[in-house]
Amino acid sequence: MSRTLEPALARGESGSGKPSSALTLTAALLGFGLTCLDASVVNVALPTIGSSFGAGMSGLQWVVDAYTLAFAALMLSTGAFSDRAGASRAYALGTAVFTLASVACGLAPGLPALVGARVVQGVAAAVVLPASLALVRQAYPEPARRARAVAAWAAGGSLAVALGPVAGGALTTAWNWRGIFFVNVPVGAVILLLLLRAPRSRPRPAPLDLPGQLTAVVALAALAFAVIEGGTAGLAAVAVAVVAGAAFLWIEARQAHPVVPLGLFRDRTVATAVAAGSAVSVAFYSMVFVFSLFFQQVQHHSALYAGLLFLPMTSLIAVTNVVAGKLTGRYGPRLPMLVGQPVAAAGLLVLLCVDAGTPPVLVALLLIPLALGCALTVPPLTAAMMDAVPAERAGLAAGVLNAARQVSGGMGIAVFGALVADGFETGMRLSLVTGAALLTVTSALSFRLSGRSASRA
Repeated sequence: MSRTLEPALARGESGSGKPSSALTLTAALLGFGLTCLDASVVNVALPTIGSSFGAGMSGLQWVVDAYTLAFAALMLSTGAFSDRAGASRAYALGTAVFTLASVACGLAPGLPALVGARVVQGVAAAVVLPASLALVRQAYPEPARRARAVAAWAAGGSLAVALGPVAGGALTTAWNWRGIFFVNVPVGAVILLLLLRAPRSRPRPAPLDLPGQLTAVVALAALAFAVIEGGTAGLAAVAVAVVAGAAFLWIEARQAHPVVPLGLFRDRTVATAVAAGSAVSVAFYSMVFVFSLFFQQVQHHSALYAGLLFLPMTSLIAVTNVVAGKLTGRYGPRLPMLVGQPVAAAGLLVLLCVDAGTPPVLVALLLIPLALGCALTVPPLTAAMMDAVPAERAGLAAGVLNAARQVSGGMGIAVFGALVADGFETGMRLSLVTGAALLTVTSALSFRLSGRSASRA
């Protein structure tokens, strides 16, 4: 993950490297960890939330996708916003809003209020992420120290992803589902206190493509509504998504500084990296969603036990990311991608044997190949994309890749959630086959990549 966003550091201010650097890094790490945690912690709590509000499958999908899609869509512009406002100011604003939105989530009297607060959380998270990277750049201007700081920043995110399902299960069991949001409040307060010691960032001019951003948000929201809700309203939403999508493409083709430069995709390496990243996100995040429900609604285990069952899967991600980075440095991106994607696809197909009577520990072990394959694929696809673009466009390309991955994960949850709503085990198997097919296609595309890494930066 760090290699996906590291180029965005170039937008930060230089810092002094004083002892306050460690406090700044701690603040940045905590904020990044919160945004990662809230993308995964809620999954295990979904059945309890559904019972609390009498919500069906579509309502549970919105609890996840309201955050994910807002996060993804706004990520296209929030890097520029961070530059214009100054990283420290943007980070403080994002953290404060995120903390207040977490309180609103915890106090939500009903599902609509919870979904609305999750949208605000997602918007705030989109501000926090690029600003946190700029703060690291500001605090550590020397390349060697900055590399170590970015590694620590990335480790915090990986740890949050790994602990998300366990933390969600533990908080839901020991307290209730509201605890998964209230736990953000003291962390947010600590971040704001640490920022008092961080050097102030100077605002700098950065172009904003507001028409492109607005049409992207409308298109994604309408598409998600169409998939989740269906029916006549869903058909109307499809029409809105098509019109907004066409407007987005028209605007981006004519903007001097578009949020998504369409010319990027003429490079086959960029197109392949975005496609592979999207397929991995669909496979990984959608399956965490589906199996969170499977463990609790089909096998009737507690939220805590369900969270623990994800630990073998998620705990290996950070280690595998490191191995994938080393393989990419030695052999280039193609080899690890050609290994990782088929492993993930095979892992999905192996899960076809799972049913309500499968021992849960066995299911947990069968989820490991999916995690290993995805973790082996992300660092090389990121490196391939960064090698394919000039240095001055690296931050923008990183934003596009991350937004595409987040959107794909959210849409995957919407589609697979709709499938399992019509019959869980049948829908689960269809979801597994669909994910495996996507990874097979992107594996074939990955043959087009160079066998060696040759950075143009």
